[in-house]
Amino acid sequence: MLGVFERLALEAGREVMRVFHDGCAVDSKADASPVTEADRESEKIILAGLRAAYPDIPCVAEEEVAAGIATPDLDGAFFLIDPLDGTKEFVNRRTDFTVNIALVRHGVPEVGVVYAPCTGRFFSGRPGRAEALEIDAGYRIAGRRQITVRQAAKPLAVVASRSHNTPETEAFIRDLGAAEIVSIGSSLKFCLLAAAEADVYPRFGRTMEWDTAAGDAVLRAAGGMTRTLDGEPLTYGKRNQTSDSDFANPHFIATGKRA
Repeated sequence: MLGVFERLALEAGREVMRVFHDGCAVDSKADASPVTEADRESEKIILAGLRAAYPDIPCVAEEEVAAGIATPDLDGAFFLIDPLDGTKEFVNRRTDFTVNIALVRHGVPEVGVVYAPCTGRFFSGRPGRAEALEIDAGYRIAGRRQITVRQAAKPLAVVASRSHNTPETEAFIRDLGAAEIVSIGSSLKFCLLAAAEADVYPRFGRTMEWDTAAGDAVLRAAGGMTRTLDGEPLTYGKRNQTSDSDFANPHFIATGKRA
């Protein structure tokens, strides 16, 4: 399955970069968030591949949900897809947008890939093993190495959201004391923790499950964890929530090894 994810992410990433170089119109969804041809074409590639390979596993994809396509029952396993995480970065010509594919089983993100096609960074994870992949100019895998989270550094390296910073996030960072701040967009924040390049990712703004599942899977495979503010592991497949919409996440804190 991880091989299928990697292949589809590379195919989708190639299409995303075609649109990035050619340029495209930017539309607004009902929630006023941006959407582009790159989001739509990437999602088509990923969904077609997953549904051909695994017809019995339901797919939850950001643009299908935004279009009002009914989500099936999600007993057991399902796929979560964000075809272009960091659309604001994409539109603003920044480089850290990603393609994300994850398998969730019984609420836990088990398998995931995160691919940043503009920079070539690619991360994958499955239970017990996370890897950083080397991608060549032809969108082929040229090498891979295992990654694991690190013991918390001093000062802590904190990854923050470039486009969605909040006063709560700033207060959390202040309470940590001296900390190195790494500002980056998209789900790469989880991957920097997984690759021992950072220690903590606090998120006190709204996210959806497709924003986080793939990066969270990589982080957990590397030995880290994502927890809600009450200390419980972040779960997936949340529906019929009284305080928010389907698949919306609560605030959370992702960490590598605890000090």
